[in-house]
Amino acid sequence: MYFSRSPHALSWNAFRYVGPLNSRWDHHVPNAQETPYAQERGIYYAAADAKTCLAEVFQDTRRIDRAYQSPWLVVFKTRRVLEVLDLTGDFATRMGASMAIHSGNRLRARGWARNLYQAFPATQGILYAASMHGGAPAFALNERALEGGSLFPKHPEFHRALADDALLDPLKHAARALGYALR
Repeated sequence: MYFSRSPHALSWNAFRYVGPLNSRWDHHVPNAQETPYAQERGIYYAAADAKTCLAEVFQDTRRIDRAYQSPWLVVFKTRRVLEVLDLTGDFATRMGASMAIHSGNRLRARGWARNLYQAFPATQGILYAASMHGGAPAFALNERALEGGSLFPKHPEFHRALADDALLDPLKHAARALGYALR
C-alpha cells in the first residue's frame, strides 16, 4: 500500500529516504534534533497479503479510509530473490531480543534495525511478523535491495485506488475480519 497524496507521497515502486518516522523498522540515522530528514538510507514496507497491509497501515485509527491521502493497493513480485534477515523464528532470540521486537517499543526496534543494517551489510531487508495481523509475514526492505539490477517489475500485477468501487466488497470483508471500520 502507498499514499499518492501525503506528506511523504511516493509511487508504488519508490523507497522512502526521509526518516526516521514512527515506523517500526526505519533504519535511518536520527539527527541531533530527532527530526526526520532526507538521507541515503531508504525503506520500503510490504507484506505478503493485502489484509496484512491494511492492518498495518491503518492500525492507529483502526479505520480503513478509502479516500484520505489517496491510498492505493498494489500487488507485485520482485524481479529477483532478496537477502533478508528472518526475524520470525529463533534468530531474534539468538541476537538477544525476543518476539516482542515485532510489537513492542518502536524506538527500540528502530535501534535494532540500524544495528542489523550495519552488522549484516549484505542483507537487503528484514522479514518480520506483522503485529497487527497475527504475525503474518511482512517486509522492511532497505535501499540495498535496489543494488544489482531492477527490483520492481515494469508493471504490477494489480494496482488500484482503495476508492475504486471494485475494491469495496473485498475491503468490507477485510475490515470485518480485522475489526476495523471502513470509510
